[in-house]
Amino acid sequence: MPTPPRTTHRPAPSRRPGTPQRPRWGMRMATTLSVLVLGAGGIGHAVMTSLDTGIDRVDPFKDMKNRPSAGHGLNLLLVGTDRRDKITEEERQKYRLGGEPCNCTDTVMLVHLSADGDRASVVSVPRDSYAELPEHTDVATGKRHEPHAVKLNAAYAEGGPHLTVSTVERMTGVKISHYLEVDFTSFMKTVDALGGVEICTPRALKDSYTGLDLTPGTHSMNGGQALQYVRSRHIDGAADLGRMQRQQRFLAALIDRATSSGVLLNPVRFKEVSSTMLASVRADAGFGTEQLLALNEAMRGFSPSSSEFTSVPLVGDGVTVKGVGATVKWDPVKSRELFRALREDRPLTSAHGPAAPRPAASPAAAPQSAAGPEPGQESASGKESAKPAESAEPVDVKPQDIRVQVYNGTRTDGLGKLVDDALHATGFNTTRTPLNSDGPDLRRTVVMYDPRWDLSAKSLAAALPGSELRAVRQQGATLKVMAGTDFTAVRPVRAQEAPKGRFGATTGDQVVCP
Repeated sequence: MPTPPRTTHRPAPSRRPGTPQRPRWGMRMATTLSVLVLGAGGIGHAVMTSLDTGIDRVDPFKDMKNRPSAGHGLNLLLVGTDRRDKITEEERQKYRLGGEPCNCTDTVMLVHLSADGDRASVVSVPRDSYAELPEHTDVATGKRHEPHAVKLNAAYAEGGPHLTVSTVERMTGVKISHYLEVDFTSFMKTVDALGGVEICTPRALKDSYTGLDLTPGTHSMNGGQALQYVRSRHIDGAADLGRMQRQQRFLAALIDRATSSGVLLNPVRFKEVSSTMLASVRADAGFGTEQLLALNEAMRGFSPSSSEFTSVPLVGDGVTVKGVGATVKWDPVKSRELFRALREDRPLTSAHGPAAPRPAASPAAAPQSAAGPEPGQESASGKESAKPAESAEPVDVKPQDIRVQVYNGTRTDGLGKLVDDALHATGFNTTRTPLNSDGPDLRRTVVMYDPRWDLSAKSLAAALPGSELRAVRQQGATLKVMAGTDFTAVRPVRAQEAPKGRFGATTGDQVVCP
C-alpha cells in the first residue's frame, strides 16, 4: 500500500525519474490521518508507533527480476496457510483442526485496491490451478528442482513466499505490491477481535470433515466457526469452487463488520484489532504501521458495495499431472482480460463503473464451454426447444457442478443414453458413457448419492420428477442415476445466483446478510 508522508518536519524525498506515482488516495489520507489519528493525543501516537512490532517479516521480493509493470492501484497477495502450531488442543478438537499440515497455501487471493481508494477487487485463485514452476531450490530440503508442473499451492511448499509471489506474477501479469500471510490462529483471533461475523445461508450447509453444520438463516460466528465455514469443501459437488465462494462471502461479511462496528473510527479499538491480527501474520517489510493506517483511512468510506469478488475463469477440462493429481486450468482468454482489467485499475462490475471493453478475438480464440448447452436450450429428447430458462426449477447447486453417471435400470435399449443426453442438455456434467445395471427392471428412477453431497442430489432429483433419493455412504462426489421405466423427461433446472458482472463478479452487498 502507499506510504503516507510522515508528520515530522523532515523534508520529503524527491521521486526518482521513472518511479510510478503514488496513488492519490494514499497522499490524501495522510493529511486526514494527521488530524484524526495523531490528533487523538497519546492514544494516536501509541497506535502510530507500535502497530507493526508483532509482524513476522518475510522478503518475498528478494532478487526478483523481470517483474510486471506496476500498473495503477495497489495489489496485495493474501495467502492462507494451514499452519496450526499455535492453536490450543481444545480448538483442535472443537473445530476439527487435526491432521498434519501440508505446509502449502490453503487459500490464495489477489486483492486490488483502486488508485482512488473507492474500490477493492478480490480475485480468488484456485489452489489446484495448473502451474509450471521454473528451476529453483526447495526451501525445505535444499534440493535443486528442474522446471516442472504442479498445483499452484505447491509453490509455497517448495519455495515459500518468494516462489509463490513470482509464480502468481508470472501467471497473472500483475505486479504484487505487498504480501500478507495468515494462518489458522491469526484468522480466528481477527474474527474474535472484531466481535464475530454474521453469515447468511439460504440453505443448509453441512461438512462432516470440518464439522460445519448450518441451518438455513442467519448465523453469528466466532473465529473458530468462521474458520469451519471458509475451510469446508465437502458440502456439494462444487468442492473447492464452492469453498472459494464462501470465502468471498466471509470477506464481504468481515468488511461489513469492520466498517459498521466503529472499529475504524476508534483508535483504541483499531489498535486492539490490528495488534491481535498482526501478532500471528507474516508480511513483507514494506507492510507496516503507515500502510495499516492508510488502509484504515481508506476503508472508513467503505461499505460492502465498495468491494467486488470473483474467481479466475476456468475451462471445463483440467489436466492430470503424474505424481500431482487433477488440476484446474484457467480460461486463457477470459483470465487474460480479467488481469488486464486489474492492471488498468478498471472495475469488474457495472456497479463500480462501465464494463470493461471486450477486445476483438478470433473465432479460434473464443472460449468454449465443456459443460454442454445452457439449461433450457434443449428438451429431454435433445431435439425440441424446451421451456425458457426463466421457467426452470430453481435449485441450490448449478447443474454444471454436478457430476453424474447414468445407468439403464431397465431392459429398454437406449434408455441410458436418452437420460444421459437429456441431463447433459440441461447442463449436468454427465460422463457421456451410460452403463447398464444388473437385475430386474426398475419401475422408479433412483438417484444414488453420498450424504456429503446431499444438496447436489436434491438438485439432480429436481430434474427427474418422481425419482427416489437413496443415500450411499462413501460413494464419492459422482452421483448415480438408475433410470427406471417411469422416466419420461428431464425438467429444466437452474441455480439461483446473484446478478454478476462480465467477469462473474458480484459486489459485497449482494452476498452479505440483508
